[in-house]
Amino acid sequence: MDLVRFDGVTTVLILVIFFGVMLYIVRTIAKKQEDADAYMTAGNSVGFGISAGSMTATWIWASSMYASATSGYLYGISGPIHYGLWGALMILFIYPFGRRIRSIAPKAHTLAEVLYVRHGRSSQLMLAVSNVVGSVISLTSNLIAGGVLIALLTPLGFTHGVVAIAVGLLVYTVWSGFRASVLTDFIQVVAMLGVVIVLIPALFFLAGFPEAFTTGAANLTPEQSNFFSSEAFLNQGAPYIAAVLAYAIGNQTIAQRLFAVREDLIRKTFVTATLGYGGTVIGMGMFGVLALYLGMEPLDGDPNNLIPQLAATYLPTALLIGFFVLIIGSLCSTGDSDLSALSSIAMADIYGQNIAGKEKADPRVMLLIGRLTMVAATAAALVLASMRLDILDLLVFVGALWGALVFPVIASFYWEKVTNAAFTTSVVAALALFIPVRFELVDLVGPLAYAVDVLAILGVGVIAGLMAFGFFGLRTGRIVGVVAAVVVTPFAFGAVHSYAVLSASLIAYSVSTLICFAMSVNSGRTFDFSVIRQRTGNFDEKEALEPREDPLPDP
Repeated sequence: MDLVRFDGVTTVLILVIFFGVMLYIVRTIAKKQEDADAYMTAGNSVGFGISAGSMTATWIWASSMYASATSGYLYGISGPIHYGLWGALMILFIYPFGRRIRSIAPKAHTLAEVLYVRHGRSSQLMLAVSNVVGSVISLTSNLIAGGVLIALLTPLGFTHGVVAIAVGLLVYTVWSGFRASVLTDFIQVVAMLGVVIVLIPALFFLAGFPEAFTTGAANLTPEQSNFFSSEAFLNQGAPYIAAVLAYAIGNQTIAQRLFAVREDLIRKTFVTATLGYGGTVIGMGMFGVLALYLGMEPLDGDPNNLIPQLAATYLPTALLIGFFVLIIGSLCSTGDSDLSALSSIAMADIYGQNIAGKEKADPRVMLLIGRLTMVAATAAALVLASMRLDILDLLVFVGALWGALVFPVIASFYWEKVTNAAFTTSVVAALALFIPVRFELVDLVGPLAYAVDVLAILGVGVIAGLMAFGFFGLRTGRIVGVVAAVVVTPFAFGAVHSYAVLSASLIAYSVSTLICFAMSVNSGRTFDFSVIRQRTGNFDEKEALEPREDPLPDP
């Protein structure tokens, strides 16, 4: 099936114009001499418009759109809901934790930097390494999405597309770092939302809907046509609830925006991102549902091809150009965030805290390290993108992997008894059990299967309890956690071990929680959280002495 709609010249022209505009925007805020702290967090005082747009754009990424469409195609009408709704609610649920973290570390650059003060080097590096792995995989999945798009719609190949996107991202991000990311994010999200508002209704009618709902109903299985499908919830919804909560807590791209936005605007920023992400991603996920009703088979059997395949089949050229820009913008909005996150980890956590030490860190060296990190990360993502892994699998895997960190990280910011040994031991143990269950390296039969079920049920309680705790406090969190575990027990015991992704994700939560709690509750350790404010902050001497007006415009 030939989907090529643009010739080579048109493709290159669109890419040059898009990245040229991004570069021009970045040049308007560039300073002759950048400082390290602005490169990482833009002065900790970004306004509402820019921060809300950036948070929204960072979550609305091309991989998320593709994965939502894949969910719609595999699980039917409830698939995009299970992908987009839970993802949106997780943004909202992490707001109270973000407010707490920012209150005790108002000038920090990374969560790992705060953990260095809270626990020490091993906990810091554990979180930093997990962030590096996650951001590289995130960047990889976005390059894959861009390569697929360009390979399908243009004469250029997958490799050409991946390289073009990677180079474009690097060129406009490498000089100003996070400041470039947040400003271009705002421009990109405004453009994306405008295109989506036009694109989804247009495709709906051009593809023959609503009549196709009747003519194509036979293409759906009973589970796919059921809005309350248990298969969709157990295979997509439940694992994604666990994955996205972990993604929000463990992801440096989110933490960076948390530390950058003005402290009094955190709530407004998170609520706006919740609404923007949910509406856009659920809407784009319906592409997969439409393809299912139309009986469309993914090109080359690859579900990553669904969105561009549907667009190329039904959209006229003018709208297809808008679609092309939409996907490029969405992948760039997260790709530049990943580069900025990786650079801040290298600058603050690796060099600033562990090599030079905070007092001796040279801001000029930090900037050089940050820029070199972006180059190295881009090269690594290019290599991984050549493998063309499944985007949905990548996202769920990373989120589940971070599940091992959620309770130890959150507890460390609230409970003075948590120790470094409890943090590291609980995370390592959770990962040791997560991996064999997730990749089905052992046969879950007999007592082992029941043990997995019990741990998974406890994981449900942990997730529900943490969500309630953030908004309503410890007592309510305990009650909700216990009730949630009790309610799911009749349905989960004896069955949940059959769902490898879900059970592994839940085990990561429960095991890390049980061990962290058991090792901390009688530790006798106390910690003064005010120390974190004193020992985290600006690396640049001038920034430390003279508060700087943030140059980013706030629409």
